[in-house]
Amino acid sequence: MARLGTGIGWRPEIADAVERMPGIDWVEVVAENTCPGHLPDSLRRLLDRGVTVVPHGVSLGLGGADRPDAGRLAALAERAEALGSPLVTEHIAFVRAGGPLTTTARLEAGHLLPVPRTRDALDVLCENVRIAQDALPVPLAVENIAALIAWPGEEMTEGQFLYELADRTGVRLLIDVANLHTNHVNRGEDPAKALAELPLEAIAYVHVAGGFERDGVWHDSHAHPVPRPVLDILADLASRVSPPGVLLERDENFPEPGELERELDAIREAVGEAVGEASSVAGEASPREPGGRADVPAAGDATRQRLGLAQAALLSALVAGTPAPEGFDRVRLGVQARSLAAKRADVVAKVAPELPEILGAGYRPAFLAYAQGHPMRGGYRQDALDFAEHVLLGGNPAEGRSRRELRRWWLDRSGPAPRSRSRLARVGRSLTGR
Repeated sequence: MARLGTGIGWRPEIADAVERMPGIDWVEVVAENTCPGHLPDSLRRLLDRGVTVVPHGVSLGLGGADRPDAGRLAALAERAEALGSPLVTEHIAFVRAGGPLTTTARLEAGHLLPVPRTRDALDVLCENVRIAQDALPVPLAVENIAALIAWPGEEMTEGQFLYELADRTGVRLLIDVANLHTNHVNRGEDPAKALAELPLEAIAYVHVAGGFERDGVWHDSHAHPVPRPVLDILADLASRVSPPGVLLERDENFPEPGELERELDAIREAVGEAVGEASSVAGEASPREPGGRADVPAAGDATRQRLGLAQAALLSALVAGTPAPEGFDRVRLGVQARSLAAKRADVVAKVAPELPEILGAGYRPAFLAYAQGHPMRGGYRQDALDFAEHVLLGGNPAEGRSRRELRRWWLDRSGPAPRSRSRLARVGRSLTGR
């Protein structure tokens, strides 16, 4: 694996600052937010300077019960080729559930949710990773995620689960040390034990990020400074193996460039001191290359259906208000459900900024109330349209000028609605008077 060095997550809000930062060897971009034919000028200039750009996917759902969507895989491959990337990355998570496999309603989480560490889930994940590897033009690395909740009846630790995944598929690992800290606070899992069980030779690179603790729960916000415990876990990892790359993630609440540069310096210092100490004791050792991919047997339909039903029940409890599945911590499920609703409100406000402008202070409470009984059904842009329709049909007291502006916004983006008994048509006719 080629060495990447020190990097930062490229975001439009800090694009200019990233270009000017000293010592940036590479950047990571959210794959779904990147259009291969229309790359931002900032990314083009970085590429022209020889800065490596890695696409980081968030919507593939490799841990879901369904096989990976061919269209999403093709889009990820297109971005890797357009950016000349040495690898692509995704998450060990599920992001949707239900559908034909389980004959239940299709549900979208809008978030990365943990897979159970069971044999069924591992079999499905291994096959899904193999399918993705075959569809991608460059190596794949997969990331451990942060979790608020734990599945009942798990059969492996996180380290054991990741070891078997890498051993059976040859996939690379993107280790997020902030997520190890999150799981330590939220699930009582020992980061040192997880690192000891990992196949360190499979590490492609490392994520570092900040968060905050509230009422005994750690929230992996990517919007706060990197805390000391996360840097300590990074140093522990670096004392075991010299990571090929380390990257600072920040997704919102961006500080001044100088503060980001100081965080990068702290990351370099943690890695440098740990690698130096390890080398002084044992000498600098190059991690061996992981073995080749073994033949991965197909996960049977019954296995996928069992996993699919379990994931659909959990996701329904989180986004549709159905009863908590047996064995789950109901308090933690409530925290996770509120967190998902808050994230939906934040993202909808970003993809449709007119909504909070039109509704003012009433936007957020109205959206959170709406989210309790209205799961996502087609991504955040569709979510914005569905919410506006709900408000116009009486779901929120938007009156007078704001109601007229909301109707105009909705109709401009929905197109002409046919006469029918559908709720969509009623909204359209309420605007046009037909």
